[in-house]
Amino acid sequence: MSTSVDRSDSPDPVTTDPIGTAKTLRNRVRAASLVGTTIEFYDFYVYATAAVAVFPALFFTGEDETAKLLASMATFGAAFIARPIGSVLFGHFGDRVGRKVTLIGALLTMGIATILIGLLPTYYSIGLWAPIMLTILRFCQGLGLGGEWSGAALLATEYAEQGKRARAAMWPQLGAPFGFILANGFFLILTVIMGFTTLADSGDGHAFLVWGWRIPFIASIIMVGVGLYVRFSLEETPVFKKAVERSEPVKSPVTEVFKTSWLQIIQGTFIMLATYVLFYLMTAWILSYGIGSSAVGGLGIPYRNFLVIQLVAVVLFALTIPVSGWLADKYGRRSSLLVVTAGIVVFGLMFGWFIAPENLGTGEDLSMLRLVVFLGVGMALMGLTFGSMSAVLPELFPTNVRYTGSGIAYNVASILGAALTPYAAVWLNASFGVPAVGLYLSGAAVITFVALWLSPETRHVDMVEVGNK
Repeated sequence: MSTSVDRSDSPDPVTTDPIGTAKTLRNRVRAASLVGTTIEFYDFYVYATAAVAVFPALFFTGEDETAKLLASMATFGAAFIARPIGSVLFGHFGDRVGRKVTLIGALLTMGIATILIGLLPTYYSIGLWAPIMLTILRFCQGLGLGGEWSGAALLATEYAEQGKRARAAMWPQLGAPFGFILANGFFLILTVIMGFTTLADSGDGHAFLVWGWRIPFIASIIMVGVGLYVRFSLEETPVFKKAVERSEPVKSPVTEVFKTSWLQIIQGTFIMLATYVLFYLMTAWILSYGIGSSAVGGLGIPYRNFLVIQLVAVVLFALTIPVSGWLADKYGRRSSLLVVTAGIVVFGLMFGWFIAPENLGTGEDLSMLRLVVFLGVGMALMGLTFGSMSAVLPELFPTNVRYTGSGIAYNVASILGAALTPYAAVWLNASFGVPAVGLYLSGAAVITFVALWLSPETRHVDMVEVGNK
């Protein structure tokens, strides 16, 4: 596949749009991409938090706490199996019908599934049907997010100014830390108000476990309403309009993308691998490790205390995302990501030194400063690698398969890098200790480094002409 470079006389794709000025349009697009991904990630992370702190007690039985946590993590991983399917499903309509209507469908899919999780009866009410229904709804969450990210990324990049595409593309990426802060902040406020600490300290009959945990899920209905309002106000992207004018949309985008862009799918998948592994170690696994009893290899930190530390660290994630976009525009996507990925390799090798119980301590003897530094470094690296991804992946594909191709790459990486990570990390820590978890991250980062090294620089590709010969 060939790519064309930007020309200095190339028109801004937005300036001739009849519905308003370029500045007004871009502000609207930023709001729509940010609000939408924030809602989608909020819904996703509400589940991630509950999968560690609530679901093992309410949807799974048995005396082995590690086994119950692993079962809960398995339902957490179901969404990642669904995400590539969602990228194909929503990508088909996104590449044939348009970005706007498809993004509305993705938002509704995620929102409805999240609300229904908040209404589910538990195992103690309906038996095995409870974890089955939980898994089905988690799968639906994955379908929605599988269609959301690539559409939001395309919305930002296909409206972007020449030379500022990575900075424009960072807006939907901010939805990840913002959604995380909202989800975990909501849980933190509820646990403080309701006096919930941990499952062991609070007991199975605590009000938070009876009904309090449902509130963040049901409250999603308000956020979905806001997101729909914003997205209904959008117009179709100018790049997609040009593709329609040139009769470029294909009948079967998924067939076309594997026919013409299979190499780009492989490249994009492994470019995203380390990002996913790092993020889910720094969020889902570290939460289970942090609040887990020292008797089973955890740190024994009270749930609320750990949430506060995690929320502080996520602020660094949010702050480094714009830095990533700026670096990618100034120095190139490939060059900046190679440096950051090398940093992730080193960070993984330092897991044992940072947070192994014999070095960090446990319970009241734990070194809080050391833990905060660990989480801060991990989240800063996460922002630096994640921020430019919504520019990198769409730039690999032609307009007529861009939604499908970027979505498949992003979400297949989610299976390899995220679905397995929390489960594998729990097992590795229980079997071999914390250093083994770090080696898992370093191994993934080495694979990503190689994929980046073998991939082209995409900073100057023309989003209208890419893939056209």
